[in-house]
Amino acid sequence: MHYKTLFETVKARRETLHITQEMLAELSGIGLRTLKQFESGKGNPTLETLSKIGNTLGMELRFNVKDLSPK
Repeated sequence: MHYKTLFETVKARRETLHITQEMLAELSGIGLRTLKQFESGKGNPTLETLSKIGNTLGMELRFNVKDLSPK
């Protein structure tokens, strides 16, 4: 999943649950500015931040790791 898709998915889930950015920031324990940057695609969230947002919104985050070593 590309970052843009991730940002859009999180925002859509938040809106579906009728949760404001302020509410999500408070419930997840992250800064409102951080959340706003994340949703606008300007931020670079840590895995911890993504986990907090996902847990608060009832989302499961999965990451695919590719082996880029020469064969």
